[in-house]
Amino acid sequence: MTDSKKPTHRAFVVKNFTDKEGQQKSHWHRIGSVWPHHDGKGFNVTLESLPTGGRLVLRLDERKAVA
Repeated sequence: MTDSKKPTHRAFVVKNFTDKEGQQKSHWHRIGSVWPHHDGKGFNVTLESLPTGGRLVLRLDERKAVA
């Protein structure tokens, strides 16, 4: 699918919590990078740390370009 050396997605662990005002919030912590397989049927995931709770989320890497 792609021969890019840059990851197409980022891996996050997301933990929900309630703040001091009683509002539901989420903390997103980036833990890795994701590359699609060449045939488009899977992904390689490189994790820099392992989540011990929360949920694992893979998102498109949409970082803004720095001018």
